[in-house]
Amino acid sequence: MKVVVKKKESATPVVIQTEYIKLESAMKLANIVPSGGSAKNEIQEGYVTVNGETCTMRGKKLYPGDKFSFDGETYLITIHESH
Repeated sequence: MKVVVKKKESATPVVIQTEYIKLESAMKLANIVPSGGSAKNEIQEGYVTVNGETCTMRGKKLYPGDKFSFDGETYLITIHESH
């Protein structure tokens, strides 16, 4: 019997307080790029995926529940719940 163990994908949360965030801004918020220009370059070179698909649109709107990946790390857009 062969046993396959799947690694549970853990995503780093990126908390927003708005309805959506643009991909470029999300990368800056997550501190994975030093500037918007760096984010633009990484996105346009095809190094970023959104929900599993390569995305080259830096203005792509990300909503809570969306995931983006860069440099082997995955980030999950979540919303700040105010009580």
